Amino acid sequence: MLRTVPWLIRAAAFAVIGAGALYPASGADRSAHPVVVAAYVLCGIFLALWALLDVRGGILGARGCALLPVAFTGMAVAGGFASPYPDGATLLGLAGMAVIAAGSETDPPVGWVVTAAGVLSVGAGALLNGSGRGIVLGFPLLLLTGLLMGRNRRAQRVRAEQNVILLAQAEELRAEQGRTAVLDERARIAREIHDVLAHSLGALGIQIQTARALLAGGDPRRADEILATAQRLTTEGLTETRRAVHALRSDLAPLPEALAEMAEAHRRRHADPVTVAVEGVPAQLPPEQVLCLLRAAGEALTNAAKHAPGRPVGMTLSYEDHAVTLTVRNPLGSDGADSGAGRTPGDGAAGKPGFRTVDGGFGLTGMRERLLLVGGALTARVENGEWTVTAAIPRTAGIPR
Repeated sequence: MLRTVPWLIRAAAFAVIGAGALYPASGADRSAHPVVVAAYVLCGIFLALWALLDVRGGILGARGCALLPVAFTGMAVAGGFASPYPDGATLLGLAGMAVIAAGSETDPPVGWVVTAAGVLSVGAGALLNGSGRGIVLGFPLLLLTGLLMGRNRRAQRVRAEQNVILLAQAEELRAEQGRTAVLDERARIAREIHDVLAHSLGALGIQIQTARALLAGGDPRRADEILATAQRLTTEGLTETRRAVHALRSDLAPLPEALAEMAEAHRRRHADPVTVAVEGVPAQLPPEQVLCLLRAAGEALTNAAKHAPGRPVGMTLSYEDHAVTLTVRNPLGSDGADSGAGRTPGDGAAGKPGFRTVDGGFGLTGMRERLLLVGGALTARVENGEWTVTAAIPRTAGIPR
């Protein structure tokens, strides 16, 4: 219904203009030229066809689209041909309206064809009517101006439609990015919690199984020590879980401070001297990279406590131009051995894969796999009489702290 209202207004205007041209003011002793009358009739027919196609074009489909240039061309030819005749100047407005509509609502070739047909019709009508040079030159220029107006209107409409599409796509992209970010965060949290719980619960199960065996063998003192270790593992597992969730949800992960806290906790637990050194300018890293480095440090400290108890441990965090490197060093054990001394990551005792930690985990191999997921690498080797674990992660565009 809303689309028909403009056409009712156009039809009323067409009727008023036509009546004024076909029926001159009272007292006039002449009637409208037959060519002008015929032109008004034809323009009315083509105007009605245009209205039908505009209002019902969606129903008529491709056939209606094919008839639209016919309506424009018919109006341009009829109005243009009769415009040089007496009382026919108003028909040039109808021809111009058809040219503007052709330029606005059809492809460029159709607009040029309609304009050319209108210009040629004006010229033919002027020659047959014997009109002056002004009409022959001026009327075609008006039609060309109408075509340019139509093309400009079409360009504006196309830009507006493209802007609407781009805005919709941008909104959809932002929504998709939001959903992806939520899913990524859930996946990271789930992965970290899985690693913590798998390690803690696995070690806890071994400790409880050992305690039961000791109780069955009549050694309650040793069983109590094992249960105390199991209780500590439970507390550490909860702490690690909270740390993982907090780190993944924080905007800024204080890696140097976290390493210092880890070193202090290790000193209290094992009475091993631990030093932490930071080289370069600290920068903000993605949470998953921070957690990988913290896990690598924790596994290296656990490894040192098992194989070199009481020996000093040194941790060095280096912020380089293209990478962040964490190096953990400790002297070899008193027997000259360390976890994996002389072996590469992935080779465990008795040919089993992985470095077995003091609590029964396979930490370093797991950390090596986790570092690979974030583009990093883990190496463990004997270097200058020290067992050296190095974790390196490519540096992203960090923010100096």
